[in-house]
Amino acid sequence: MYKDSKLHEECGVFGIYARDNDVKVASACYYALYSLQHRGQESCGIAVNDDGLIYCHKDAGLVNEVFDEDILARLNVGQMAIGHCRYGTMGHDPRVNAQPLVVNHVKGAMALAHNGALTNAAELRRELELGGAIFHTTSDTEVISYIITQQRLKSPSIEEAVSRAMDQLAGAYSLVVMSPTKMIAARDPHGFRPLCIGQIGEDIVFASESCALDSVGARFVRDVEPGEIVIVDRDGLRIDRRHVGKAPKTTCIFEYLYFARPDSVIDGSSVHRARVRAGELLAQEHPVEADVVIGVPDSGIDAAIGYARASGIPYGIGFIKNKYIGRTFIQPTQSDREDKVRIKLNPVAEVVRGKRVVMVDDSIVRGTTSARIVRLLRNAGATEVHFRSSAPKFLNPCYFGTDIDSRENLIACKYSTEDIATIIGVDTLGFLSCESVLKIPERSRGFCDACFTGNYPVEPPRNPGKSKFEYKISERKGEKSE
Repeated sequence: MYKDSKLHEECGVFGIYARDNDVKVASACYYALYSLQHRGQESCGIAVNDDGLIYCHKDAGLVNEVFDEDILARLNVGQMAIGHCRYGTMGHDPRVNAQPLVVNHVKGAMALAHNGALTNAAELRRELELGGAIFHTTSDTEVISYIITQQRLKSPSIEEAVSRAMDQLAGAYSLVVMSPTKMIAARDPHGFRPLCIGQIGEDIVFASESCALDSVGARFVRDVEPGEIVIVDRDGLRIDRRHVGKAPKTTCIFEYLYFARPDSVIDGSSVHRARVRAGELLAQEHPVEADVVIGVPDSGIDAAIGYARASGIPYGIGFIKNKYIGRTFIQPTQSDREDKVRIKLNPVAEVVRGKRVVMVDDSIVRGTTSARIVRLLRNAGATEVHFRSSAPKFLNPCYFGTDIDSRENLIACKYSTEDIATIIGVDTLGFLSCESVLKIPERSRGFCDACFTGNYPVEPPRNPGKSKFEYKISERKGEKSE
């Protein structure tokens, strides 16, 4: 287990406010979470509001493992529901940190679903604990819930409490909050993580990605602007823009490279088109003589198509992916990542045997997965393997919700490009430049590329290591640091 690891989150959130009592709000959440499953595969949950009472079911596992027809039937009540799917890095029980988080206080109840990571979570948590707060999880979400609750006790409305809480929060957060009478969506002033608004007739929905809107038959309305608070209740939809423009827009560029589904549109830019563009630029920067271009499923495929298009080298289907295996990059431990690579991908020997192969993938982080995939191609008969990464070199940890925990675990921090090529077993290796990666979204502008450049838009945490509580959990689970 890696030491100095911080609890990060990269999650999917969804919310629905239905004006028609016959709408099955829990079922809508279920289908939406299915579409957002790629954003988190460790735990999930749905909370519903039935006449002011909030009921929640959540557990560790995939969406279809946590929910069945009987559970959904019990949850299909009321007019509002929020859903969440989550992944974690290490050092915790996934059931403990499963969301949505439900809080009961003297002014009512609140359910909260959160995607992102706060940079001042440790300071806020310590301040709250010294004031008598008792925490049951290790997630930033509980910190946010305490801050909102504190503000709610002295605010005239839940939306005012959320606005005041945003004055205290730093870092990345896209939130969906449900009170007894309202649903609120909020995005941090930098807009690190995506959040959009959709509509089904008169019903309003919020989702991390537009692909979730498609799954429930919702029409895409627009993205929630960075810093914007959107409120929905019986009187309709209202907007609070007090925090809009307080900070420069810095959406995570890795959303376009890896996290989001290719059929999603984020801040006006198609994810599919962005990845194709990355491949085209990669071909210009790192040309090579080869017989076939292949992509590593799933997020490397679009970039491979772009590389083939720009280079004139034929595109081929190089791998078949086992669809029942989760994404290796977001598995909690390194041993889990390595075990799952063995059964996740199988090369199509007819495509690569006797060929000079350009293999395009979204990134190289630690290098172990890449090395295993290259060996698969070699064993299938590829005569040459030329690796092309549609992301630049990862040189810095991320504090805004991506599973890049420290420099010591990043292969590019230790080795040159040539050395990495030798380590992972490829003939040549090329990374997309930092200048080009910011050009891949068509319309959106303003990105965070700190994991590549070290230019953090928000001051990093002073002590990003594990808390004592997290270490104790790790030790209890038998997870020892190297």
